[in-house]
Amino acid sequence: MSDDDTTTPPLLRFHATVLDAPDAGELAAFYRRLLGWSIRTEEEGWVTLAAPDGGAGLSFQTESDYVRPVWPAESGDPQMSMHLDIEVADLDAASAHAVAAGATVAEYQPQDDVRVHLDPAGHPFCLFL
Repeated sequence: MSDDDTTTPPLLRFHATVLDAPDAGELAAFYRRLLGWSIRTEEEGWVTLAAPDGGAGLSFQTESDYVRPVWPAESGDPQMSMHLDIEVADLDAASAHAVAAGATVAEYQPQDDVRVHLDPAGHPFCLFL
C-alpha cells in the first residue's frame, strides 16, 4: 500500500505479542509476577495476560520444539527474534523486582540506562529509564 493509496483498510486491532515457551503457563506466571497483569484467557498450551489499561496483551504458547535464544548471539546461535522493552521509574528497584519474580540479569549490558534480563525461558527483555 503506497502513501497515496486512498483505499480504506479493514479494521485491524493489535491484540497481543506472543512468546513461545516450553510451558506457556510457567512463563505466563513469571510475567504475571513481573507486571502484575491478570489472565485474560487460559487453555491448554496458551495463556493471554490482559494489560490493565486495556491495551495489547501478552500471550504465551507452549512450543514443544522451543529453542532458548542466546544473548548476545553469535553466528550460529539461536537468535532472539524480538524482545520486550519495559519502561521503569527506578532501574535498580525494577531490576531487583524482576530477579525476585524469576528473571536473570544478562551478563552483557549494552547501555547504562537499560538493564537486560532473561525471563525463565531465555527471552531477553529490557528495563529502561
